[in-house]
Amino acid sequence: MSSTPRDTLAVIGAINVDLVVSGARLPTAGETVVGGRFSQHQGGKGGNQAVAAARALGTHGRIAMIGAVGPDAFGEPARELLAIEGVDVTHVAIDRSAATGVALITVDAKGENQIAVAPGANAGLTPTAATAALDRLGGGVGVVLASLEVPLAAVEAAARWAYERDLTFVLNPAPARTEAHDLLPYTRVVTPNAGELAILAAQAEEPRGGAKRLASAYEQLTVVVTLGDEGALASGPGGEMKVAAPKTRAVDATGAGDTLNGVLAAGLLEGLDLADALRRAVRAAALSVGVAGAREGMPSREAIEAATY
Repeated sequence: MSSTPRDTLAVIGAINVDLVVSGARLPTAGETVVGGRFSQHQGGKGGNQAVAAARALGTHGRIAMIGAVGPDAFGEPARELLAIEGVDVTHVAIDRSAATGVALITVDAKGENQIAVAPGANAGLTPTAATAALDRLGGGVGVVLASLEVPLAAVEAAARWAYERDLTFVLNPAPARTEAHDLLPYTRVVTPNAGELAILAAQAEEPRGGAKRLASAYEQLTVVVTLGDEGALASGPGGEMKVAAPKTRAVDATGAGDTLNGVLAAGLLEGLDLADALRRAVRAAALSVGVAGAREGMPSREAIEAATY
């Protein structure tokens, strides 16, 4: 038996660059609206969750990102910025046949937006590439976290890989897809919001009942429903619990869900039980909304531990 410590969280998901124009109003079809303000941000659920986890872990574990970017002006900077955060980008491939994933976003003065996404290299992540990266990481992997902005087949391959090794697989089923239900037999923790829960459970009902019903169908599954500024609730083999979110001044909730997922998976990697890991994750998500930008507000380990509510 290997004595390698299981100190690695493998994150599988998309790496995007968000190109944002903020203006007074959104354009209508065929219209050009002049006078907006441009900004560029790093994004993608996978990249965001990896950063959140890396900040929460600090020197207490390792984050390895599995994904792909293109050979363009966005790809290498995206990898470099992840590396600066302490994320291992060895397994972020450069796909010479595709562009880096890009989201084109326009936002009006009221915060309403229009978003067009070109997934680019994210759409080319294959099951073979995902499991080969996990194999190279080897016995150090303790937890695998995945979201659904990459092909479902790659996520399923990773889920099976973790299941066969009796490792914790955490699934953030976003964007919502009915096919994600097929991943649940291999999943230890699934983290839908209320809308995603309804799609996973194929039935609209209140979150507590839906979580309990979905969790009861699988022996090892815990369902964590994220509830925004109301916190989160969980149902699974360990029973039911509700974690209230601390009251904070919200500036931008864009990265709150990714923060919660990354910090939750990081806590499980460290050996926290689900209740303690979820409390920590909800606290981190509440801190994250105080700063504009998906990654900009993600708190450090020190900030999470220092926060008292």
